[in-house]
Amino acid sequence: MSQLDALIKNYEHHVGLPWGQGRSPSERVWFLIYDKIQERSVLHRLGEFELRTKQAGHGWHLIDVTDAFPQWMASQDHAEAYFKNPQKLSPAVLRQFREDTIETLRKEISDLPDSGNAVVALKGVASFFGLIKVSEIVHPLAEALAGRLLVFFPGVHDNNNYRLLDARDGWNYLAIPITDREEGFDS
Repeated sequence: MSQLDALIKNYEHHVGLPWGQGRSPSERVWFLIYDKIQERSVLHRLGEFELRTKQAGHGWHLIDVTDAFPQWMASQDHAEAYFKNPQKLSPAVLRQFREDTIETLRKEISDLPDSGNAVVALKGVASFFGLIKVSEIVHPLAEALAGRLLVFFPGVHDNNNYRLLDARDGWNYLAIPITDREEGFDS
């Protein structure tokens, strides 16, 4: 079985388990972890994750954040100045991007019908690399969602430490990792 087939199989197992009530927001987050070189292959087979989710009796909603930064940047009054001089993208500007992105995504989640029984899948988080930390987006979204947040995560997971694109700097998080390896399963 290929690594991607094993990843889909392990996801199918997770989504098929009964969803425990009373989970903290962090425990309602699933990170689908795969090698960064598999990004295109994983995204090419998104439909299989949706199918497995619906077969398990849950709703599916995909949010693509790949273009979040360029779209946000295009809406800024000083976008042209930022392109001419990228150093003007100060921490304050990136903080505003993060807050605006969180607000947009929370609104999208709040508009979902029956979000308590749905998987909200977040793809394109690699596009945040070097701009903001994925953890800064995931935690507020998890608080806004009663169902499960599935983060398509090209990176690694070691000892509850998540590293996007295998970067050195990672963060410790209580989310449930789903990998292509067989591990203890929990929902």
